[in-house]
Amino acid sequence: MAEVKLISLPYERTLARLYPAVQSLGYPILLDSNHCSFPDTRWDILSAGPLATLSSYGESSHLEWHTSSTPFELTPQANPMDTLSLLVEKVTSQAWSNNTSLPFNGGLLGYYGYEAGRYVEKLPETVIEDVNLPTIMMGLYGWAVVSDHQEKTTTLILTPWCQYHETDLIEQLRSHTQPSKSSFSLLQPFQANMSAQSYAERFKKVKAYIDAGDCYQVNLTQRFSAPYEGDTWQAYLSLKDVCPTPFSAYLKLPDGRAISSHSPERFILCDNGRIESKPIKGTRARGKNKLQDAALAEELLSSEKDRAENLMIVDLLRNDLGKNCITGSVKVPILFGLESYANVHHMVSTVEGKIAHKADALKVFQEGFPGGSITGAPKVRAMQIIDELEPHERSAYCGSFIYFGCNGQMDSSITIRTLVFDGQKAHCWAGGGLVADSVCEEEYQETFTKIGRLTHTLEKEFLR
Repeated sequence: MAEVKLISLPYERTLARLYPAVQSLGYPILLDSNHCSFPDTRWDILSAGPLATLSSYGESSHLEWHTSSTPFELTPQANPMDTLSLLVEKVTSQAWSNNTSLPFNGGLLGYYGYEAGRYVEKLPETVIEDVNLPTIMMGLYGWAVVSDHQEKTTTLILTPWCQYHETDLIEQLRSHTQPSKSSFSLLQPFQANMSAQSYAERFKKVKAYIDAGDCYQVNLTQRFSAPYEGDTWQAYLSLKDVCPTPFSAYLKLPDGRAISSHSPERFILCDNGRIESKPIKGTRARGKNKLQDAALAEELLSSEKDRAENLMIVDLLRNDLGKNCITGSVKVPILFGLESYANVHHMVSTVEGKIAHKADALKVFQEGFPGGSITGAPKVRAMQIIDELEPHERSAYCGSFIYFGCNGQMDSSITIRTLVFDGQKAHCWAGGGLVADSVCEEEYQETFTKIGRLTHTLEKEFLR
């Protein structure tokens, strides 16, 4: 029986230190937990040099092998979601000896952009698509480095598919160097794609749809953009320092394009058949002192509006998970919990369920995509309204970074607090769920509260 090889390395408190060493292998990806004080922050995962990549642009998708010896045959399907289902089936069917509790032992790593929801539901396409990034980009990785921050271990994992020799990889990992911060520049301040008046007009239309009974909640988002040049890894490192979040990620694509995500939100986890989702709904800025900070947290937890908004999404997720989870297994162990980050407090609930078969994890993810916390309810109608009212595509924002391990494990984020570098401009987005009693000025200001720590940091450190 083929074996997954595990090699102990010196413990790395952050795999960001090793990231520059593997960039040259292509498609380097880091899933970064940042040691936030939450149970979700045990693991960091780093890999590069995939055996194959699956990318989709609109209605077309392309599976490209990057090695002469392919581990299996696979015929791409018209719908990239179907191709990914076949890939996951191939990946999780390997009868490898694997004596490890690590969550990822090789497999698929990458992201689904928000517009991948069109592969699940029939939706209009009226937004301007001006971000030069694939809708989906997934790589099949034959090796990975995983840090376990609970056990204080770092492990190099080599699958039987790995195209690199272990001594070459270890030497590569030892060659890490950090480029200078001067290698990245922001050429202009960030500019929103909506004025206050434009946002108010769209807000009014959402309220009209709610009053008419079309929907209960719609997540309305605006985009902020600025031209840049240089190495976006430096931008990621600066944002990692000021905005540490448990579902951070960085992926560099060819031609300098990249995604820098600083998300606090889990979408769906599959851990040995247990499914978990942690929707965020409800936000307050952090206070200027402990007393004010505690008052703002209590204000959030006692807000009837925020609790109602959160409950809507919990019900939506219970329905989404229930499509593929074992009947009667879907529970809500935490309702209206509090999680606090560098610049905001969030109201977070937890929804759980169980699946009967490993393949069901992908069904739960894809049939629940995109997450209800960043669409609204009912989901399909909310997405139709979003497409109508938001002037530009969301791209990687409000999609997911995700891994599907060869061991059947899966975890995914919702890519809020995320920047997309498309080779010319840096784009980031912020929005909020609008309900019947939402106040326009408050919702508009909340978008700046959510994204301000990211945009202000880049402008302060890198603006020419």
